[in-house]
Amino acid sequence: MDADSFAALADLLATDHTVLTTDPRGIRRSPLDDPAQDSTPELRADDLSRLLTHVDAGTATVFGSSGGAVTSLAHAQSHPEQLRAVIAHEPPLLDLLADRDKQHAKTDDLIATYLGGDAIGAWAKFMAQAGIALPEGALEMMFGGERDPRHVADERHWFHELQGTTRWRPDLDRLRSAPGLVIGIGEESAGQLCDRTSRALGLALGLDPVPFPGVHAGFAEDPDRFAPSLRALLTRT
Repeated sequence: MDADSFAALADLLATDHTVLTTDPRGIRRSPLDDPAQDSTPELRADDLSRLLTHVDAGTATVFGSSGGAVTSLAHAQSHPEQLRAVIAHEPPLLDLLADRDKQHAKTDDLIATYLGGDAIGAWAKFMAQAGIALPEGALEMMFGGERDPRHVADERHWFHELQGTTRWRPDLDRLRSAPGLVIGIGEESAGQLCDRTSRALGLALGLDPVPFPGVHAGFAEDPDRFAPSLRALLTRT
């Protein structure tokens, strides 16, 4: 996701916080010098670290969701001194699951489907693996027909980095000492893949996941419901 997906939530929080949103490298307004370079969680965490150094606003509370949650965890491992707290919402850490090999194989298959030219088929496999049900015809509406070239470029880059993100394995010992670590889950995500991975991370770290309103992308779909829960955590941390 680019920063626009967080704009409504950011506006709600900006009434009483300094809020910084970003386009991850290779997405939207973040161009690449080397488009072939793999975008790893460590690399994106370093981007975030350098950005926080550049704005020089003191320690930050970092909120990341899905792949962004993986980036936030990598940042917590490498630069804990920059952080007041980290809120990792539904990170897809497949390597923490007992059926990791099966899940990795599914991810490899859907990436191959996409690179083979079947975008709708790839998204269908992605949604099935994630456990996200969509109305009939939704994928064709979202990913079929004439599409914005910028969206297609972002999509292709995302599929390119998906494997490295989902195969990233956190250093649990380092995360246990990370400041203010919170694992978030959507209240309506029960049984979905990222609900499972989030609970697996919580179990490994001895942390109870914190529920947030909505589903996997609840912060974007209903920011008015999501913001009070996030603000309560910001106040607490």
